[in-house]
Amino acid sequence: MRDEKDMALKKPEWPEIGDLVIGTVETVTDYGAYVRLDEYDKRGLLHISEVSSSWIRNIRDFVREGQKVVLKVLRVDAEKGHIDLSLRRVTKREKIEKMLSWKRERKAEALLRSVAEKVGLSVEEVYEKAGALIEKEYGLYEGFEKVSKEGPEVLTKVGVPEELAKVFAEVARERIRLPTVKIKGIVELRCLKPDGVKVIKEAFLNAKKSEKTRDSKIRFYVVAAPKYGIEVSADNYKHAEAILQKVAENVISNVVKAGGQGAFRREK
Repeated sequence: MRDEKDMALKKPEWPEIGDLVIGTVETVTDYGAYVRLDEYDKRGLLHISEVSSSWIRNIRDFVREGQKVVLKVLRVDAEKGHIDLSLRRVTKREKIEKMLSWKRERKAEALLRSVAEKVGLSVEEVYEKAGALIEKEYGLYEGFEKVSKEGPEVLTKVGVPEELAKVFAEVARERIRLPTVKIKGIVELRCLKPDGVKVIKEAFLNAKKSEKTRDSKIRFYVVAAPKYGIEVSADNYKHAEAILQKVAENVISNVVKAGGQGAFRREK
């Protein structure tokens, strides 16, 4: 997709000194490796002195043809078309973060293509009408994640036309699997009144109604009366913990109001 005009708008023609880039090793020689920079459609040289900080007996122990690598740009000579690269100056953390970022960019571009196909526009038109706005406000892939969780409104408020925002939401929900975490807690409930069982049941129903959210799931189950489990699935631990605490407090409050007792503990 790098040859499409809209995507060319997103990146400069040449990388800058100090940039981290993704490359595919094309040729390995005794003095280094020639690498195709995937994001720029340019070729650079990884000199053997920049492959590793340790002694190199065989360069192919470190790089091989066809391998994807994260490299740091050392020098750029646009006039001569030369780019010098380094592998040894890239930290493990930089490598992981760059690879993750690159994969997300590629996913975002594929999702943008899907939107374009659904609305019958070119990818360039969709990027101009919506993609650029989303990228500026959230980041393109992050925008797809956000609209998947929160709906079209997160895009219309930054200027994306409503009908287009709805298609973005549709594609995001079809194609993005959001990460989820699950946490559990136990509530111990007692209500000695004649309708005690009904009181406890309604307490759970009311708590679930009050915490209906698009980006989380709540499940109740019986452990062994008077102990009941609450399971919350959400996109991150902080969010899940907040919902679990609120639901547990809601359940206990409803039972106490009806003349019962309740206590909560977080299950590890």
